[in-house]
Amino acid sequence: MSVQSKAEDATDVYASLRANVGQLGQILGDTMRSHLGDAFLEKVEQIRILAKKSRQGDDGAREQMLALLTALPDEELIPFAKAFNQFLNLANIAEQFHTISRNCDELVCVPDPVEQLLGRLLKHDLDKSQLHQCLTELDIDLVLTAHPTEISRRTLIQKYASVVDCLTSLENPLLTEREHSQLQLRLRQLIAQIWHTNEIRHERPTPVDEARWGLSTIETSLWQAVPDFLRQLNDQFEQKTGLQLAKDVSPVRFSSWMGGDRDGNPFVTARVTQEVLDRNRHAAARLYLKDIVTLMNELSMEEANAELKALTNNSNEPYRDVLKGLRQKLRNTIDYLNERLEGHQPDIDFNSIIWEQSDLQAPLECLYQSLCDSGMRLIAHGLLLDILRRLACFGIHMLKLDIRQDAERHSDVIAELTRYLGLGDYHHWDEDEKQAFLLRELTNRRPLLPPNWKPSPDVAEVLSTCALISKQSPKALGSYVISMASKPSDVLTVLLLLKESGCTYPMRVVPLFETLKDLTGAAACIKELLQIDWYRGYTKGMQEVMIGYSDSAKDAGVMAAAWAQYRAQEELVAVCKQAGVKLTLFHGRGGTVGRGGGPAHQAILSQPPGSVDGRIRVTEQGEMIRFKFGLPKLAVQSLALYTSAVMEATLMPPPEPKKAWRECMQAIADESVLAYRGIVREEPDFVAYFRAATPEVELGKLPLGSRPAKRKVGGGIESLRAIPWIFAWSQNRLMLPAWLGAGEALSSAIEQSQLNLLQEMEREWPFFETRISMLEMVYTKAEPNLARYYERCLVPTELHHLGDKLRARLQLGIDTVLSLTQSDELMSHTPWSRESVKLRNPYIDPLNFLQTELLARTRNEDQASEKVQLALMLTIAGVAAGMRNTG
Repeated sequence: MSVQSKAEDATDVYASLRANVGQLGQILGDTMRSHLGDAFLEKVEQIRILAKKSRQGDDGAREQMLALLTALPDEELIPFAKAFNQFLNLANIAEQFHTISRNCDELVCVPDPVEQLLGRLLKHDLDKSQLHQCLTELDIDLVLTAHPTEISRRTLIQKYASVVDCLTSLENPLLTEREHSQLQLRLRQLIAQIWHTNEIRHERPTPVDEARWGLSTIETSLWQAVPDFLRQLNDQFEQKTGLQLAKDVSPVRFSSWMGGDRDGNPFVTARVTQEVLDRNRHAAARLYLKDIVTLMNELSMEEANAELKALTNNSNEPYRDVLKGLRQKLRNTIDYLNERLEGHQPDIDFNSIIWEQSDLQAPLECLYQSLCDSGMRLIAHGLLLDILRRLACFGIHMLKLDIRQDAERHSDVIAELTRYLGLGDYHHWDEDEKQAFLLRELTNRRPLLPPNWKPSPDVAEVLSTCALISKQSPKALGSYVISMASKPSDVLTVLLLLKESGCTYPMRVVPLFETLKDLTGAAACIKELLQIDWYRGYTKGMQEVMIGYSDSAKDAGVMAAAWAQYRAQEELVAVCKQAGVKLTLFHGRGGTVGRGGGPAHQAILSQPPGSVDGRIRVTEQGEMIRFKFGLPKLAVQSLALYTSAVMEATLMPPPEPKKAWRECMQAIADESVLAYRGIVREEPDFVAYFRAATPEVELGKLPLGSRPAKRKVGGGIESLRAIPWIFAWSQNRLMLPAWLGAGEALSSAIEQSQLNLLQEMEREWPFFETRISMLEMVYTKAEPNLARYYERCLVPTELHHLGDKLRARLQLGIDTVLSLTQSDELMSHTPWSRESVKLRNPYIDPLNFLQTELLARTRNEDQASEKVQLALMLTIAGVAAGMRNTG
């Protein structure tokens, strides 16, 4: 694509970024010219230039661009959509690389957050030992999830990573001319491979495919990034305090929902979960084997301490002897797991494989101690220490797998059982009756499940999952998360099912409070649970609670949901403190504002005081995993951001909100939920408008993830998952779920003479400042004129009044936020982010315009051609790439 840099109007401070964008765009253009000829490339370039002029207010250019787009013949639809799609992907790569480039400018790259934080904390006279204890006890669990599924195929993601490797190598000032030419050739080969690869999957991925995608992120990036980060963290801490961190310190760990999240996904079964658990172990064994083989080549020395000499019978190569044994055990482990993955049940001597973490950790620690005792600490702190740190983070199971299921599915099991036993229908009992029955059975030593009972398929699957859990090592699994939990009986039911399935260890059972009503009642539910003596004994002084962001925002709008989440956390902290129980909050955040997304550092620091306290679990979903952890250097930055934020929130928590702030925020929440539901629930034309003005129906055909788009087949908006709900509105660029209700409520507060109070809240209260910052970003991304074009082309005339109302509310929100921040433009405090959004638009706009044309075609034809359908899917993928989120 003979494209000038998309940042061509930016200042020279982005020169290296613009050079990389221009270089990648030029290579893409050359690739297209070679494949499709000069005429096609010229048409693409003409549309790009017209889109840019249209952005600058040239109506004639806009009409000319639309004429060219609507006249595209079927055979050019796919390559045209692909051209803009891939340019946006390459621009994303260039921006991502820029943040880790040695040429990164100070406006984009920030100093290391851990180093900055340690300096600030020491200036506040915090004791060094206090800092050491905080870092040692940090428990940050990042939970990788597959929804929304990364819209880019895994094979393309791998090629994008190779492009970054080339860009990194090209920065080397000592490259010879030949080396430079070879790298340029490799770049051209990679971009040609990308161009000639189908971007859209032919089939929807299975849950196992999603789990393999998560493992690939660890293998290609995090496996290296974790020890790199820990080495950097230890060096910084030692430099600032003179103290060192223990070799088994791992402030950040990783878990997964991929293959364990069965909430509304009939394709996640007990068999699938077992396969994923085996694949996780298999991946870990392969990576450790590779490390052990490399370590064997390094540890050739003979001198050893008495323990190692005794262990190896005074061998001349004691370190290698131990490592040879580990190498063989890892090979045996891989062979054993291969047979299991092929469907066999092989016999195995567990002494001949690595089946417990100590099987690998104890011998390696023996080698480490021997090296240190023998004056070879420098060698011990090389690859051997890296392996020990990987073990501390990943264990031998790679990822702890969470299990998630809807509360109703568990109740169905008990109800079917009580009916079979002639005890009545559990569903018809009140909460007190349910708790009494459940506690009676939890303390009863006789089995509850009759041996001859033949449960229905759905009930049998829940029981199979519990039986599977009972057979696993506690270290292989994380939490059992209960979706749509609201009552203590929801938790006790799962505990009873686990007990009856033979589970002998106390698995964490975690209620997920998702709706506005459930968030409001969360603290009361946990308080009631903690007053049950049996339950208090089971928890052993630890309580985990998950806070839902996606469904609460879909239920009540972002402002009311955010305040409900904040208050629920405050109340949960108080309840657990009173009960003498340590609370871990699990934040079910998505990648977009409508799903609780936003910069992780800012989000953590905006939580209520006392709610972090050194412990936090956070979901990392879909494409955000790639953006944060897809490259080793990026992953190190992300791990540092999380660590510094949790340390700061623990040691220097934000202020308690003032009474006036609380009252104002409550009024905003009350006003915003009425405004939001007044449209989404009470406007009679809303559902019809939504389905006409967005590609919501068509999104169901896109093979994005393994999970159905709706919880219940045939359901309406209320059954639609939060992900496609957000995704659909981001495609037509209205971004409605991320702002509806907020502007109306803030405007009402200003009308009531509270502008000064709002500005004080924005200055001094991190929670409120974060809400306004997220609104600014969403308003910057929203494009009312494009949404109007979708409406004009796709929505029946009698529904246009609703579009007018929505765009008026959008403008009200923008005007209100600008008056609150006293700025002339949105995101004035983050110029690079604002510039990035603005400069993408001329490249996304043609895809939006083409998408409306293709939607109109598919809706007006009995059977759209395969080319039209694929082109439509490509425009959806392209807009998602340009917006940098899928929902």
